[in-house]
Amino acid sequence: MSTSEVLPQGAGYGVVVGIGLFFSAFMVGLTAIQARYTGVSPKDSEEFSSASRSVKPGLIASGIVSAWTWAATLLQSSAIAYRYGISGPWWYAAGATVQVLLFAQLAAKLKLNAPYAHTWLEIVAARWGTTAHLVFMVFGLATNLIVSSMLVLGGSATVTSLTGMSTIAACFLIPMGVAIYVVVGGMRSTLLCDYTHTTVLFAIILTFVFTVYATSGYIGSISRMHYLLGEVSHISPVAGNAGGSYLTLRSKDGLIFGVINLIGNFATVFQDQAYWQRAIASRPSTTVKAYLIGGLAWFAIPFAFSTTLGLAAVAFSAVPAANSSSQDPLSSSFTPLLAPLSQNAISQGLPASLAAATLLGQSGAAALLIVLFLAVTSATSAELIAVSSILTYDVYVRYINPKATEQQILRMSHAGVVIFALVMGIAGVIFYYIGVSMGWLYTFMGVILGSAVCPIALCITWKKASKVGCISGSLVGFSAGIIAWLVTTSALNQKVINVTTSGGNYEMLAGNLASIGVGAIISTAASLIWPDDYDFASTRAINSRSAACASRNVNDELEEPEDEKKVPDVSVSSVTNEAQIDPELDPVALNKAFKFAARASIILTLVLMILIPLPLFFAQTVYSVTGFSAWVIVGIIWTFLSALAVVIYPLWESRAALLLISRGVIMDVFSPGSGKFVAPASMREPGE
Repeated sequence: MSTSEVLPQGAGYGVVVGIGLFFSAFMVGLTAIQARYTGVSPKDSEEFSSASRSVKPGLIASGIVSAWTWAATLLQSSAIAYRYGISGPWWYAAGATVQVLLFAQLAAKLKLNAPYAHTWLEIVAARWGTTAHLVFMVFGLATNLIVSSMLVLGGSATVTSLTGMSTIAACFLIPMGVAIYVVVGGMRSTLLCDYTHTTVLFAIILTFVFTVYATSGYIGSISRMHYLLGEVSHISPVAGNAGGSYLTLRSKDGLIFGVINLIGNFATVFQDQAYWQRAIASRPSTTVKAYLIGGLAWFAIPFAFSTTLGLAAVAFSAVPAANSSSQDPLSSSFTPLLAPLSQNAISQGLPASLAAATLLGQSGAAALLIVLFLAVTSATSAELIAVSSILTYDVYVRYINPKATEQQILRMSHAGVVIFALVMGIAGVIFYYIGVSMGWLYTFMGVILGSAVCPIALCITWKKASKVGCISGSLVGFSAGIIAWLVTTSALNQKVINVTTSGGNYEMLAGNLASIGVGAIISTAASLIWPDDYDFASTRAINSRSAACASRNVNDELEEPEDEKKVPDVSVSSVTNEAQIDPELDPVALNKAFKFAARASIILTLVLMILIPLPLFFAQTVYSVTGFSAWVIVGIIWTFLSALAVVIYPLWESRAALLLISRGVIMDVFSPGSGKFVAPASMREPGE
């Protein structure tokens, strides 16, 4: 079956352009409503980039789910399920959930050690200076570029597969459409738009789940899925799986992918400004809560989606086509409903789109196209505003115009969004033409990015972290990762190194392990041998309200280059002043939140990566209908709980704001002009 004939080409342009314009208009409306009825406007640079650091945990969790739901979340997870069976959904979901859970610790330390920073790179600059700032900026921007390229590649490949739309056009139209509403709405409105994306995402995922396991004429039940997967295991057993079965967690290649997935995604969370941006935008007292909720809620998306469409694509190869002369999958005259896919098609993430189109025809293809587009645009919006913040505060303000005015900063923020949207499109086209797929990039990202993970975490959290050790660890780890990857590729492929040979599991595993391992060992060992003794005073001074006057005085009196200016001293008493300005910055409470984040995230990581999967891996069990039923039902229940956490809970916690807006709208209806928000006298500036 060819999915290129499922939907007309116009449907592709309609979704990419039409939905993009719809959300742009939606964002304009949201922004106008916010400004009129709540007094919040993205015309302020702090509001544009960080939502005034006041967003509640439910909306932050929803934004995390949205930002972490890439094209790969839906497409690559299904491809892994197609390759390895039920182990694939677990290793994909667990291997990319623990990073968000562990990031809760960094989020807590961010609020404690740099509560008014705009980017994580500002913290690196304040602690270690210009050299470290430039080195880690390269890692940070490379992370954003690779993540964005995967989004564009995955999204454009599926749009082309389902509609025949030009891949080149899709590569440019997807990010440019998103750029419009990001420029209009800023961080807060982007989070609200992410919330709507997440809501639709869960609705469509649950539609596919119940279609496959309850109503489909091809499958229609868990027991039927179990039977079909068993039949396919007899036709084409999975190498390295117990009994060659799709119904086991004993999958050698699945485990290898799990390790690659775990390492690579540390880089794309810890080094991606998008996740720091959500921590920056959140209220200090609830940051940890938001990341723990967001991580656990996100787990259900790839797990349920790939257990549904990824396994359905496998099962369809044991379902007879309408014109098949045989009902026996082992018969030579048997024609399957969906023929086995090539490795290239799997790497492009096509099992999900083929399964959706086979399952529900045009409506299934359209539903997948919409859910994929929403996932891609949500993550793209996060990347656009993240890179915009780096270009604004770490390039423009730090190196080009240190005395930039509020309007200049805001204009640069807008320009940064547009610039990176163009870069995303160009990068997607380049990777497309050189034959690099989303799946290849997904397993490769840890090779070149993993070395900086540990140094960045140490910079934010550990007073003994050594500047030289962490820079050296990042650079040497990067070199080690590249060397290990290329040497392993050469050794296993008769010295042939190309896109195909370098993308194997063992090749990528070697590069990923070398990169993150060497980087962690060198940075930690150097810090233990030559420890720093840092008190985080200069990082607390970044945009600090209590140090603002001192900072202005120093800048007025000193005319040295920016690198030679001294940051005003921030003592323990100034930290106390910060807590008096914002009670949620109480250091005792934030330290308590960090300890809770550490305990919770480490326990959850052990459960998800060791205590559940490894005993099941070593047991070599091929699951019966009962065991498989429990597997699927747990996924469905988890999906419902996740939807409650990131769809219903944000509405509940925002009930006061929704009531305020509703009251203003009603007042305007009956008495035009009377509903406009008026700030209390205590909040107004002098002269207002």
